[in-house]
Amino acid sequence: MKTEVDLVDVAGGNLGSVRRCLDRLAVPYNLVNPSNPPDGTRPIILPGVGNFGAVMENLQKDGFDRLVKNLVAGGTPYLGICVGMQILFDWGEESDSAGLGLLSGKVVKFTQGKIPQIGWNRIECADAQQTTSKPWPAGYVYFVNSYVAQPDNSQDILYVADYFGNFCAAVRRGNICAFQFHPEKSGPFGQTLLTRWLESVSVGGANNLKKSDEDGRVARLSGGGKC
Repeated sequence: MKTEVDLVDVAGGNLGSVRRCLDRLAVPYNLVNPSNPPDGTRPIILPGVGNFGAVMENLQKDGFDRLVKNLVAGGTPYLGICVGMQILFDWGEESDSAGLGLLSGKVVKFTQGKIPQIGWNRIECADAQQTTSKPWPAGYVYFVNSYVAQPDNSQDILYVADYFGNFCAAVRRGNICAFQFHPEKSGPFGQTLLTRWLESVSVGGANNLKKSDEDGRVARLSGGGKC
């Protein structure tokens, strides 16, 4: 049986599509929220959609944001999708709001092209992650986003895409992985990416991620609709 995951259901938006994707992959999941909080024994998926500030406000109810932040900082594997990736950073321009601060950087609005970017775009594994024994594959995924993350540390960038210039399409550091795009809406390729993450945090793999990621880099947590 595949590793059970905790699926956060307070951030709105695409929860249903992520649930259906997990069902297709035969991945058991447990819905978590302030009334049924995660305990850190299962990987966390946060599929946020919508406004950065609104998502953070929902997470802050009953200190749920602090709980999630502490679990992830303590080594619990985390997968963020869309705004679930953006809130990892220090600050979001959309609402002039603070994020979780688990990764250093900010989230800013696209300045060119049709906004939001809606549709399929090709992602390529970032240079910093190409030296691994098993680089993440390139392919086309589905985006709906007006804002993009700008990590302070380029080593955190897992994928890049081009929309009137290159932008960060995914991040990965230690037990943290997050996609700006929607893997659950990206067909077989998107499911391949979710499967790869799930395999990396499977029983045994999750414990290893608390000290280093699958490529041997030590995790250095920094503390501290549209999307």
